[in-house]
Parts: sequence; C-alpha cells; structure tokens
Amino acid sequence: MESRQPGEQWPEQRVTASAHGWGHRDGREAQTLGLAGAQTSQLLVEPPWRPGVLWDRVTLTCQGSGTPGATTWYKDGQRWGQQGRDRLSVTESGTYTCDRPGTRRSPPVTVLDDPLVLQVPAWTLLEGDTVTLRCRGRQENHLSRVRFYRDEKDLGGSLRGTEMSLPPLQLHHSGRYSCGGLVGSWQSRSAAVTVTVQELFSVPVLEGPPTPTEGSPLTLSCLSTPSPLRPRAPLLHVFYRDGQVVGGPQGSPQLLVPAVGVSHSGNYGCEVHSQGGAVRKSSARLRVTVRRVPPLGVSLSAQPPGAQVALGDSLELNCSVTMGTGALSFSWHREGSGALLGTGPRLELRHVGDNDSGQYRCRVSDGDSAAESDPMNVTVLVPVANATITPGPLSHQVRAGDNVTLHCSVQVGSAPVTFTWLHNRQEVAQGPLLELSDVEVGHSGTYQCVATNQLGQDGHRVFRAFSPELALEVTPQSSLLTGGVTRGCWGVQDACSSG
Repeated sequence: MESRQPGEQWPEQRVTASAHGWGHRDGREAQTLGLAGAQTSQLLVEPPWRPGVLWDRVTLTCQGSGTPGATTWYKDGQRWGQQGRDRLSVTESGTYTCDRPGTRRSPPVTVLDDPLVLQVPAWTLLEGDTVTLRCRGRQENHLSRVRFYRDEKDLGGSLRGTEMSLPPLQLHHSGRYSCGGLVGSWQSRSAAVTVTVQELFSVPVLEGPPTPTEGSPLTLSCLSTPSPLRPRAPLLHVFYRDGQVVGGPQGSPQLLVPAVGVSHSGNYGCEVHSQGGAVRKSSARLRVTVRRVPPLGVSLSAQPPGAQVALGDSLELNCSVTMGTGALSFSWHREGSGALLGTGPRLELRHVGDNDSGQYRCRVSDGDSAAESDPMNVTVLVPVANATITPGPLSHQVRAGDNVTLHCSVQVGSAPVTFTWLHNRQEVAQGPLLELSDVEVGHSGTYQCVATNQLGQDGHRVFRAFSPELALEVTPQSSLLTGGVTRGCWGVQDACSSG
C-alpha cells in the first residue's frame, strides 16, 4: 500500500465537469466526458465517480460516431489491452483514453490506486445542484479524522464520516478540492481534483426600446440562455422599475405594458432565478424614458356649421388635435382681444352680440410644447329691422305725368340686405329705390318695401322687415298728392318694424 509522510502531497488530478459531463446510472440521463460532436470519441465510466478507484472495479465504455467494435484503447498514452472491444474492465491504475476509426481520441479518464482519493460525481455540475464529496481509501474501515479542502482552505471536518455535502452550487464553488485524514496511523492527503461548476443559465440581458412613445405598448424581454444540458429547467423572471417589483415572478421572459405613460419612465432591471431560488442572476439596468407626442394638427369646428349665428343665438366652438399625448390644456383667444375667453376643448358663446364677431383661435399645450389652430371667422348676423320708406320728391302733390322716387332703408341689419317693392301687395320691383316715371292714375294704391337678409349661404334662416304702407294717389293736373301711412305689418316675417 502506498503512503505519504505528513505534509507530502500527491499529484493533482484534474476532473472538470465539461459541457457534456460524465456517464452514470443513478436515474439521471447518462452524460459523457468530453466534447460533443460526431468527431470525438467519448468515455462512460461506472461507477459514476471521478477519479475512479481501482478497488471499485471500474468499467469504461467507449462511444462515438466511429464503427462499433473497432475501438482502440490507450493507457498512459500507449495502446492497451485487447483492441476492438467497446467496454473495458480496468485492472490497473492509470489514465485511459479511446478512439475509433475516423474519430479523435476521447478525453482521459483517470483511475487511481492511491491510499486516499477525493471523488466527485461523474456528471456535469451545474449551478443549484447539491453535490456530495467523498474521501475514499483502500482501507476505508481504517479512515478517520477526514477533512476537506478547497484551494488549500480548510472546509472543516466531514459531517458523515467520509463525505461532505456542498450547499447548492454557485460558480464560486469551482476550485481545487482535496481531502486528508488518518489512514490507519498514517496521515494522508489526496490528490487535488479540479471541479468546475457550469452555468445553469447565463446572466440575463434586458432588452426593450429605451424611448417608447406615450400611449404605445412596451415590451421588455429578459433574455437568458439555459444550459444545453438542462434546456427545460424551469426559470422564473422578475421585473423591477427603480427597485420596485413591477412584474413576476413569472415563467414568461417578457413584461408587457399595453400603453405606457410618463410615469412608466425609470430604470428597469430583471432577475432570473431557478425554481426554489437557489440560483439568482440580475441584468444590468435599462433606462426607459417615455417621450410625449407634442400636440399637432389643432383644428376648429363650429355648431352651427360655418360659425354664422344670429344676434342673440348660441354658438359652440370645438377644438381637436390629431396628435398629442399626456395631459393637454386648451385656451381660447379672439384676435384683437387679450382676454382669455375660456379653457377646455369646447367654447360656448351664449346670447351672442355683434361684438362677438371676429377671428377665433384655440391653443393646445402639453406643458412642454404648444400648437395653435388656424383662425375661424365667427360672424354674428344682425337681422333686419325697422324698414321705412322715404317718399320723394319732398312735395306731397303728385299729378299725372310727374316722376316719383321712393327709397327703402332699415335701421339695423347685417349686409347684404335685399329690398322688394310691393304695389297693392304685388311684387313690382327689386332694390332700395323705386322710381316711377310719368305717373298716371293707375299708379295709385298702397306701396310697401320688404327688407331681407339671411344666415348662411344656403339661406337656412331668412329674416324680413316690412315697412309701413304708403298710400299714393295720382290725380289729374288739378289734384294733389295725398299719402297716408298704414300702421302694422302683414306677411310672414322674423322681424317687423312699425313707424
């Protein structure tokens, strides 16, 4: 039996849990030591511990893409044993490899016959795994006072005699492990075994648009690549904004905000952790700034349409924007007036007066920028009223053969105003003047003018004012003009004035 003096160290044994692990039969899917791919032979080891120990009757199986039954075995770099067999029962300590025609040689497997050997499980070690280290000796019944070491740091004594269970593995648990103890009466120390803990998943990266537009949807993706050895390991995702949880824990790696507002701006981060939380990894921060859409496309509409109203009526103006997010403020202005007419998207003018006519504008602001509408012309129409006839000439004597001119006017009324003349209530002429040349007895009778204006080009409202009637009598040369004014009005009208 080999032994060492106190303080003497055995050569280091390198056992690295590669991305493809080591073979075993303890209920897990068999893993292999070595690189993946059809061009590299691989070794399976039973029992599934590394390094192997001679007294365990280790069996090696060569696998790969080459021709089965054409395996070549090597021990310590030299051809070894009977060629062609895919399985080899180890009877001597050493370092073993294998290959097949057309494939590269497999990674090595070491089998020791040392007095003291530290063994680790022969499968890939991933973050979050619980692992048991065991210290083995040829004379296990005589092994005592076992202690374990990582990178020469004493991890303490074994809690189960010759074994020590590590907490759920983290990347920092990688290192060079060894064990020491009394084998019989001799103090012994195992060779160092290099253990590498692989990532269960990569550090997440948070992706998303850094400057989304207010009102638009926002999708943040917490991207992490799982280990190909456990691609379906359940992972949970948690999302943070300024240190506060805003989503998760959830299986989905995405956070969806249907419509973002300015309040959604902030520093975002995400955390991915394994089920149970043994492995947790956080992303770097992502600054998200929600930008507002400035108000654009400000326009005005009026009710009634055209913004034409009659004196004393009501008018409603409405302000709208085609683009703009956030809280919008509205203000109303009339050209030539510095007064604020109103706030809000609607301005209602009740009982409008003639001084309400003018150019109206709406101004929209989001606090940072503003936009104005094109001006809208508001027209207040004054209905015609108090139509009168002025006879001419001033002489009140009309004889046959004279010329007579009558003039119709209104006291108030917005242009354009039209005039219609009635003789004995029959329409005879248009315009503000009625000229009668070389009058005769047939021109005698009652004369009246009708003044008219209307609201809107379509004339949906028409206003009329009827003058008092004027009685005209034409007499022969010896007679005089007599005229009388008839009080009152006739006909359908919106307004009628009397003298």
